[in-house]
Amino acid sequence: MDVPAFLLVGGMGTRLRSALPSTPKPLASVGKKSFLELLIRQMRCQGLQRLVMCTGYLADQIEAEFGDGSRLGVEIKYSKEAHPLGTAGAVKLAERHLGQASEFLVMNGDSFLEIDIHQLIQFHREHSALVSMAVVGVEDASRYGSVQVDPNHRVTGFLEKAGSSRPGLVNGGVYVFDPSALEHIPNGPGSLEKDVFPLLLNKGVFALEHHGIFIDIGTPEDYARAQGLCDQLYDKALFQPRSN
Repeated sequence: MDVPAFLLVGGMGTRLRSALPSTPKPLASVGKKSFLELLIRQMRCQGLQRLVMCTGYLADQIEAEFGDGSRLGVEIKYSKEAHPLGTAGAVKLAERHLGQASEFLVMNGDSFLEIDIHQLIQFHREHSALVSMAVVGVEDASRYGSVQVDPNHRVTGFLEKAGSSRPGLVNGGVYVFDPSALEHIPNGPGSLEKDVFPLLLNKGVFALEHHGIFIDIGTPEDYARAQGLCDQLYDKALFQPRSN
């Protein structure tokens, strides 16, 4: 499957700085390998081999670690921001690497979702979506903010982080984009979640719910939890879904 994948790995990881004072967050070790290597292996196992690293903070460390990707059986190119651009700005900057792709994947570099990527891409095509996002149900959506979805899988709104604990669907950090969505992303800093997706709701944003493991390593507590789940994460990353 010749679908390029953009990995958002340029953030400064401020909340995790106490645990990783001089390492970019995606290079945090989970077991014997980095978290980012876990994501690369997950994509390779599902047939995605054209990767674009959207780098920024401590970018040279990431490029030194993975180079052209041949060590892991993938092709890696780099889109390095000169100053912080946020998730939307990073995707826009990497547009030159798309080529003639009819869709492309975007994945947060600091979260892991147990996902059948082919299923998400097929869902995206069936709904003629501008953007499709993977969502996951959690017991406490207050930390993340929740995604509102109608019975036809169309995203109708987003609720900001709430003070009280409540279950809900949250953004799993994996998306499929139609390239025309880039026309709605301006150059410069911006957030997909706060600035772009809310403005695209009337143009076709859809959500597919997933039911497996979801974890991000944005805080020391969740990073510690990822260590405890290390074996499970690698098992899930290397699992090849039936649709592959």
